[in-house]
Amino acid sequence: MARVRDLMQPNVVTIGPDQPIFEAIKKMAAGKFRRLPVMDKGRLVGIISDRDLRRALKSPIIMYEKPIANYLLRETKVGSCMTMHPLTVSPDTDAIEAAGIMEHKKIGGLPVVEGSRLVGVITLSDLINFLIQAFEENPQGSG
Repeated sequence: MARVRDLMQPNVVTIGPDQPIFEAIKKMAAGKFRRLPVMDKGRLVGIISDRDLRRALKSPIIMYEKPIANYLLRETKVGSCMTMHPLTVSPDTDAIEAAGIMEHKKIGGLPVVEGSRLVGVITLSDLINFLIQAFEENPQGSG
C-alpha cells in the first residue's frame, strides 16, 4: 500500500505569517500552488490557501478602488487570514487515510510533518496522479 512519503511533494515552498498576502499570491502563482504552509521560526503555524485569500479580499458589500486593493495586498499579513493549526499527516500515513481526511474535511492538501519538522505536502492532485498511474500500469483493474 502506498504511503504519503511515496506521493508527497518534498520540496515545499513556505511563507511567514508576517509577510504580506501579496507575497503569498506571487508564490502561489509562480509555483502554480493553491496553498502554502506558514512557518514561523522553523515551526508550522498555519496554512494559507487560495480560498483563504479570496475570502480575505472579497467582500460582498464593499467594492475596492485599485489603490485600496493594492494597499490591502501589501499591508494585510498572511497570519491574519491563514488557517491556524492545520491538519497534518506523517510520511508513514497510508495514502488512503490521507485521501479520506481530505475528502471528509473538504480540503485539497495536507502538510506532511515528521516530528515537528515539515517534510512535504500531499495534495489531491498527487493522489489523482497516483491513481492514474496505477490504472495505466494495470488496465485490467479499471474495467
